[in-house]
Amino acid sequence: MNGILTWDDLNKFEIEEFDRVNGINNSQANLRLFGHTKDDVIVTLYRDRHSWCPYCQKIWLWLEFKRIPYRVKKINMFCYGQKESWFLDKVRSGKLPAIEFKGQVITESDNIIAFLENKFGALGSFITSSHLRKTRELEREIFSSWCNWLCRESFNFLDNSFRKKRFKESISKFDKILSGSVSGFIDPALSKSGDIEPGTGDIIFIPYMERMNASLTYYKGFNLRSNYQYVDKWLTLFEGKSAYRGTQGDFHTHSHDLPPQMGGCYKESNDEQIDFSNSIDSGEGLGNFEFNQKYDSKFYAAFALNRVIKHKDSLIKVNPYDNGYFEESLRSALTHMVTGEVSIPVNISGKSLRYLKNRISVPRDMPIISARLLRKSLNKIELLSNNNEIDKIPLNHRYDQDPRNFISN
Repeated sequence: MNGILTWDDLNKFEIEEFDRVNGINNSQANLRLFGHTKDDVIVTLYRDRHSWCPYCQKIWLWLEFKRIPYRVKKINMFCYGQKESWFLDKVRSGKLPAIEFKGQVITESDNIIAFLENKFGALGSFITSSHLRKTRELEREIFSSWCNWLCRESFNFLDNSFRKKRFKESISKFDKILSGSVSGFIDPALSKSGDIEPGTGDIIFIPYMERMNASLTYYKGFNLRSNYQYVDKWLTLFEGKSAYRGTQGDFHTHSHDLPPQMGGCYKESNDEQIDFSNSIDSGEGLGNFEFNQKYDSKFYAAFALNRVIKHKDSLIKVNPYDNGYFEESLRSALTHMVTGEVSIPVNISGKSLRYLKNRISVPRDMPIISARLLRKSLNKIELLSNNNEIDKIPLNHRYDQDPRNFISN
């Protein structure tokens, strides 16, 4: 006996299944009711299966903060799988997101929000209002300067410095707007319970700001939260909302899902970039830079355990490395996560643990903190192995994330 818990032992640590339909926002839900009945549902959201699409996140958040009952249909993105034929029959372009309302299909995220506002009212300001015109223009300016810095290879120092300067000028405008906000939001909305929540103006910004925070930290060594205090406050306010947390990705997921979506991301080698990227890839994470809220480690560890146990057979089956040793190595990592004890497997497979660690996807699989705790434990056992072979994550596609392995027919 080496102290590694059996699957029966690990099952004892599981948490009860949470209410996906009426509880807190979560990526696993296929139906959200907010206390309504199924008969009240007249909106269907078509979003990407892995929760990587920023435009899908925008509509997802709008529906959650507005508390509109809706169904969810999950569709593949081209970077990890073929789009479902039935969806292409419905939406010939294959564009995501899309919504269906009483048989009518609408695409393009801004058009969808405008349509939903017409049916259910505004969330804060109307998206077409003059109040938000400059806000929307600034979001596109920041997006453009981010892409120019992140996704274009610089061949000299001056070229890179210019692109960095342009981004900093754009994001400074956003920080200045936030500095004048009493609530900390751009477009505050009042919930039915009287709480101040983000409105449409904020929801327009958050998906790409989340991805900028991750990608610039990983590829450039430039962290938004440490450079812009009002952006940091704004992100923290979002993270205090369960509706947002259910959609939020982590630095590891975004850093590695963006290259095939955006045609590549280029590293700027400096001490900060090396330290940040190593911490992200190892599973250590970047603490409050990534998620600035207090949390219950025991709960989130149990949540991660619950998700692994649910899919353990598929996880073992699809892992391409040392399949015979992976099962025991995985139990060793889970044992460490829930007990803190390090129990060395008889036949340890660091390579197979590394493969799994690199493919945990947030929020598709679990919340940020759950993924952080699981990655840390996988990394702890992985480092006991004398196999230091690097697991290369694809850059041109993510077919290694093929969802068919985890979808029941």
